[in-house]
Amino acid sequence: MHPEPTVSLTILTHTRWQAPDLAPTPARPVRALARDLDITQSLDPHRHAWGQVTFALSGVLRVTTPGASWILPPLRAIWVAPEVIHSVHVLEDARLRPLGILAARAPFEGDECRVLAVSALLRELIVALGETGAGPRETLLAELILDELPGAATRPMRVPLPQDKRLGALCAALIDDPASQLTLSQWAARVGASERTLTRLFESELGMRFGHWRQQVRLAHAAPLIARGMPLSQVAGELGYASQSAFSAMFKKTFGSSPSAFFAGDSAA
Repeated sequence: MHPEPTVSLTILTHTRWQAPDLAPTPARPVRALARDLDITQSLDPHRHAWGQVTFALSGVLRVTTPGASWILPPLRAIWVAPEVIHSVHVLEDARLRPLGILAARAPFEGDECRVLAVSALLRELIVALGETGAGPRETLLAELILDELPGAATRPMRVPLPQDKRLGALCAALIDDPASQLTLSQWAARVGASERTLTRLFESELGMRFGHWRQQVRLAHAAPLIARGMPLSQVAGELGYASQSAFSAMFKKTFGSSPSAFFAGDSAA
């Protein structure tokens, strides 16, 4: 028997387009890609004919589509369906290891993005695929990955984004500074809309009140901080909460468990 071909995955350190020969095909439906990017870099809005599992071995990413934004620590990935416009911002130096997946083999139906909990097995499969050339081993690894993805647990870390420019300016500012204590009335003066108008827009475009949306943003920012071991008291302070207990209570109300139990469960998984 001939040994399986191995490859040294080319790691890009720029944000230009990937070589076309790395696109998935029917013969090779899952392709491993790699970029090592620092906090100053981002991938501008783009789309492709295949789906993508955006994942980083280390670092923190913010992935944005026209309707929502997600913040991803290393234990999380996100499924981006074929033809969905998306951008990637590096919030902490990241080793990206995304997977390109042939549209015909998409593990999820529809064009909804899904946040995935990356198990130890799935992580190692992604790494192994990047070290394997075309051949039977690559085929087996690809099939295992496609089998694992539909069962990956999803977490409610989606932050919906509006279409209205005034509300969009408010939301973008809060995503950049989630600890801001400005009231909706104060934001109204800054973005050129009345408080009543902003209240209506939050309900009609985002389906929630201002306070609820701000909580979602803070939760999304909290996940990578907790995942890398920051004490909960410091996380609470970073995100504008008066105390650790206030933050923990909000977290438990949303996720059904305390922050420590939630992330301990991920580690056990």
